[in-house]
Parts: sequence; structure tokens; C-alpha cells
Amino acid sequence: VSDAENWFCECPKLYTGKLCQFATCDENPCGNGATCFPKSERDAVCLCPYGRSGILCTDAIHISQPSFSGTDAFGYTSFLAYSTIPNITFYYEFRLTFQLADHHSSLQDNLIFFTGQKGQDLNGDDFLEVGLRNGRVVYTYNLGSGTATVISKPLDLTLNIHVIHLGRYLQKGWLKVDDQKNKTVTSPGTLVGLNVFSQFYLGGYGEYTPELLPKGSRFKNGFEGCIFDVQFRTSVNQEFKSPGTPEGHPNSGRSVGQCKDSPCSLIKCRNGGKCMESGSTVYCDCLAGWKGAYCTERVSVCEPEHSPPHLCKQGSTCVPLPDGYTCHCPLGTTGTYCEQG
Repeated sequence: VSDAENWFCECPKLYTGKLCQFATCDENPCGNGATCFPKSERDAVCLCPYGRSGILCTDAIHISQPSFSGTDAFGYTSFLAYSTIPNITFYYEFRLTFQLADHHSSLQDNLIFFTGQKGQDLNGDDFLEVGLRNGRVVYTYNLGSGTATVISKPLDLTLNIHVIHLGRYLQKGWLKVDDQKNKTVTSPGTLVGLNVFSQFYLGGYGEYTPELLPKGSRFKNGFEGCIFDVQFRTSVNQEFKSPGTPEGHPNSGRSVGQCKDSPCSLIKCRNGGKCMESGSTVYCDCLAGWKGAYCTERVSVCEPEHSPPHLCKQGSTCVPLPDGYTCHCPLGTTGTYCEQG
């Protein structure tokens, strides 16, 4: 724009300088590797990396129980990224405990965790993903020959904290949420191994570009709320452990805070169960005769958890009765507990 002797540039949004040569984030004011996002011509917003907070991300914060804020106004999700989960090809189990920011946040498409990649050439997409959709937990995986999906019943939103336990052996997957019944699924096609090399993302993605993600994953938003504990194991006789190298430590993250509540202030264990917290792990320790995430499921007299254990001998079947149990004996045995030949 010129006016006789004087000329000046009318800069488009987000650029400054005599020749509009400066973008707001060129002189990045954000510290500690934060993501700079131009909010206006003069202003930048700093999206803080893991372990930092404050306007310019200069304050250190200790995070034992991460709090995620979903997808922000700039389209970025808050997330944590952990190193690749080893040895999950044929068998895995995951457990986690979460608190929703509010009821509304369970009704959107919210990602809880993800690992996977798009297939190259003839190989299909391999991924494992868990999220929330329409108030239900959705667990989906693809071993390269088609997607398998299990969907829970609607979450009971009167519970402050929810527990997810899921697993897979070869093609068969299962999902148990809170004290709902276990649901199972079998993946299509012939492939039986999950081959994933990506990091393990919790609460959102590094760069939210749905096109880069495998086709089956359609969770648009990041998670909103707290995730108290994620644990996994890759064999039945292993102990559960936290993701990360070293264990429990993410490689990176963005816009993650510390949850304000302690998980036991939010959990109501039923039937005399006691809430236990150790590190970031939280669970209900049930009295004898009860089991389940909240101690709401009765232990039948015939189950191995029952105390005292039933006395039916190997090979016989324990059948509960209103006032005890009876043993159904296999051919060739007799007696109250099938103990005689």
C-alpha cells in the first residue's frame, strides 16, 4: 500500500515486520521444547511438553497421574508417548483406570490409547486401539487381515472411576469394563500376529493427522480426564508392568497436567471392599466372597477364589446349590467329592 513517499505492507494474519517477514513463532518465546502456536500477530501460545507448565513452559511439574485436556482450540491433542510395547505379537493384556472430565466427554470420539501403523504395499494396517464413543468403551485391533471391534455396554456415569481390562491371544480378543460382563471377538482373515513398531500413545496423538493413521481408527478427539494407571503384560505368568523405558517414564508428551484428585477419593468399593493405592495403581481389595472391579460380583462357592476352596477332586465338576455345592463325578469315580474309584 503506498501513499506518495511512504509505503508499508499490510500483513496477513500471523505475520509481522516491515516486509511481513516474521511469523509470530519465528522468535519462539516458548521454553523447554514447547510447541509454539501463533495465536495472533503479537501473541504465541506455548503448548507445554511433558513435565512442564506455565505460560512459557518454564515451570517444572511432577506428574504421577496424568490429566488430559482433549483436543485444544488449535486442533492439537494432549498426549503422552511411551516406547514401543515389546513382545505383544501373540498375547497381551492391558489394564487401566480412568476418570472422565465430565459426562459430555464420554459421548465424543475420544482416544484412550493407540499403537500401530499403516500397512506398506501388501501388508495390511496393524494396530491396537482403545477409545470412547457414545458413552461406551470401544476396543479395536487389526492383525493385518481385517479389523476386530468389541464395544462395551454404556458406562455407568454415576461411577467416578472406570476400570478397563482387555486382552488378546492370537485372533481372539476380550474386553471387560467395570463390573460388566466380559465380551469377546475374533479377528477376521488368517493372520494371528500384531506387528506394531510405533510408540505407545496415551490420551492422544503426536500430530493429529487422521490420514496417517490406520483406516480402522476413527477417534477424532483426545481423551478428557485423568488416567491413573496403565499396565500391561505379554504372557499369562508375567507380572503387570507400566509402559515406558525406564518403566513408567514417557519419551515425550504435550499439554499434560497432574490430576487433582487422589483416585481413592473417587472410588467407592462396595460390600466392605477397601480402596488401595500404591504409586499410581489403584484397586479395590475385596472381602472374602466378593470380586470384580468394585467388589460387586459374588464369588460362587465353586470358584477358585472362594475361601475355603471346594473339595471336588480333579476331573469332577463342582455345581453350586442353594446351601452349598455338590460334585458331579466323571465315569469311574464316586463318593461325596468323587474321591473313590
